[in-house]
Amino acid sequence: MKDLLGYLGLVLILGGGTGLLADRLGGFRLFGFVGVLVPDGHETAGYATLLVLGVLLAIPAAKRG
Repeated sequence: MKDLLGYLGLVLILGGGTGLLADRLGGFRLFGFVGVLVPDGHETAGYATLLVLGVLLAIPAAKRG
């Protein structure tokens, strides 16, 4: 279970972080699936939420060892 939480947290952290960078810098999106998770017009808040959610999922996985 900790591996699943760790991997999911990592994917959400990377997806949210690259989404924020692409949104602010106008680059291309590395993780295309996060565009489906974030509603149109709310990209910055959606990517920040994914980033925070990823950190919250990764913390318990890291504490378990």
